[in-house]
Amino acid sequence: MAKRKSIHIDGLSHQTAIPVASRIGPLLVSSVISPVDPSTSNVPAALDSQVANIFRHIEKMLAAAGGNWSHVAKMEFWAPSAEARAVIDIPWVQRFPDPESRPARHTHLGQGSALSASFMAYLPE
Repeated sequence: MAKRKSIHIDGLSHQTAIPVASRIGPLLVSSVISPVDPSTSNVPAALDSQVANIFRHIEKMLAAAGGNWSHVAKMEFWAPSAEARAVIDIPWVQRFPDPESRPARHTHLGQGSALSASFMAYLPE
């Protein structure tokens, strides 16, 4: 069995003994990803800033695990309102421009006052 590796990045951490992501072999799974600003640890009020922070955190996690956006298999978002979908779509299409090669995605609506996310990726060993 492949050894498990905890992933840690600057600007995002949990207040408990939980890594931001975990990798076993080619599988990378994140913990919940909050939209905190990596330089202040505050959650910005603007939804577009929250989305930008989440995508920034994911990119750092992928890089720390040896991967990139092409390895993402699924993303989930917990959003405060339906308007979040359109805001999420902007960086989504930038990172996954080919509609024939996009990860699965689910957006849970009406889930709190700030955006959060998680993802799964399959990386080369």
